[in-house]
Amino acid sequence: MQQAYKGKNSWWRYLITMAIVFAPFIMNVGIYLFFPEILELYTESTKETTASNLDLVTNLLPFLFLLIVLFLLVKMVHKREAITIITSRETIDWSRFFYGFKIWGGISLVLIIVSIIVFPGDFTLILNIKPFLILLLVSLLLFPFQTAFEEVLFRGYLMQSVGLLAKNKWFPLVFSSILFGLLHGLNPEVEKLGMIIMIYYIGTGLVLGIITLMDEGTELALGFHAANNITAAVVVTTDWTAFKTHAIYLDTSEPSLLLSTLIPVFVLYPLILMLFSKKYGWKNWKEKITGKIIVPVNCSDELPNKHV
Repeated sequence: MQQAYKGKNSWWRYLITMAIVFAPFIMNVGIYLFFPEILELYTESTKETTASNLDLVTNLLPFLFLLIVLFLLVKMVHKREAITIITSRETIDWSRFFYGFKIWGGISLVLIIVSIIVFPGDFTLILNIKPFLILLLVSLLLFPFQTAFEEVLFRGYLMQSVGLLAKNKWFPLVFSSILFGLLHGLNPEVEKLGMIIMIYYIGTGLVLGIITLMDEGTELALGFHAANNITAAVVVTTDWTAFKTHAIYLDTSEPSLLLSTLIPVFVLYPLILMLFSKKYGWKNWKEKITGKIIVPVNCSDELPNKHV
């Protein structure tokens, strides 16, 4: 949270950055509210399409562009280094990224394997080696940029920005988690499962925010999020998610709220927090999650609550 004080913080700088970076999301919400027929046509068209690696690339590439734009805006508008919205450390700790990736990726694979063993009739083997290998390459290259954009935006830039105004840590955590969940509200999963799945989206945002606050950096959250999306795309696909892939298996079952929402949020996520806490020796949970944000004594830059 203190990283924000390393740059320029007048309100118009945040207005410019937010307006540019959130423009695609705002446009989607506008279409949903004022032109729902366009969204319905798109949803129907995606139901009729088959798996396509090209469609996956088309969906993921914009996130690489947005990530670069965010970094440039932090550098040019806020006059601070991009790394300050990634971590409080002097350099990115890649060992943390790969640990988060390994742990959540491993858990996800185990859950999928157990599901296939227990409910074999719900899964169809659709492995086609050539398109699968292309999918694997595309996923490893591009999903980290998609998840990095979301993590750096919500758990980095947004939490720091809101923290400057709130002067505490709990409100930015809750606010960014709710916004993260709401911006996933247009996903086909919501139409399939209902609004109750927002427990999963908001809960995921909350746990990733807690990880970021406790670890004072987004590296673990970056690895966690990348593993989640890569595993979902490469191992199992369905006919009702945002896009279909040339995965190993096709899940033909009706989605279960217990397996897809409740168990991850209320069982697995607390266990992940305990594991990370033991691994990295996290202390002072109350202070790091709910404590006040102190303005540095030597901070001379303009602040949102000082003047326009």
